[in-house]
Amino acid sequence: MFSPFPLTYCVQPPRQGGLGPAPALVMLHGIGSHEGDLFQLAPYLDPRLAVISLRAPIPWSGGGFAWFEMAWTPEGLVGDPQQARNSLKLLSRFLEQALPNGIPGIALDPRQVYLLGFSQGAIMSLYLALTQPEKLAGVVAMSGRLSPEILAEAVEPERMKHLAILVVHGTADAVLPIAFGRQIRDYFAPLPLNFTYREYEMGHEVSPESLRDIQVWLQNLLDRRDSEVKT
Repeated sequence: MFSPFPLTYCVQPPRQGGLGPAPALVMLHGIGSHEGDLFQLAPYLDPRLAVISLRAPIPWSGGGFAWFEMAWTPEGLVGDPQQARNSLKLLSRFLEQALPNGIPGIALDPRQVYLLGFSQGAIMSLYLALTQPEKLAGVVAMSGRLSPEILAEAVEPERMKHLAILVVHGTADAVLPIAFGRQIRDYFAPLPLNFTYREYEMGHEVSPESLRDIQVWLQNLLDRRDSEVKT
């Protein structure tokens, strides 16, 4: 659908009413994909969530869309940092415009905004968490990585202490090898936030086992939030 916001999106309203505005799960796809890809997971996630899947802004030469151009060089994987910054601005603007007024027909809770990103979408999700953590309650980063450029822009850890972060990665990932997942783990594990890391015998994909862990992780966060609201 065409979006009046800075990025095109598709949305699944919450399938179960909650105690107020809906928590929002914002999906960020990988390079060469589109907003309909991760959106296929929406029916399997917690019914209290309003699921919003975004389309990256850059048409990719191989088909689909990208958050920034990437190239595999003799020196390793190289991305375009300025394109990543531009896409981050669009993502930030989308949240700033969507959250106060909601998505048409859906009121959203700005205190419960979660990002779920795969591959390049995971990179962008962690980028926002590291630079503008106040916009988020949590991140699910699937098969991603941290670049030196992103780490150089990270805010002080104290500003991230409210975040919950789940990182999942495949030990047989041939696109972004497991070393990238372990780099994310080694960076976040010492920080004062709610961090969980999981490895699976899978490639660059979402496996049934990793999806189950994501389901449980999100459910536990929403249950905890509902419990706090009731008390």
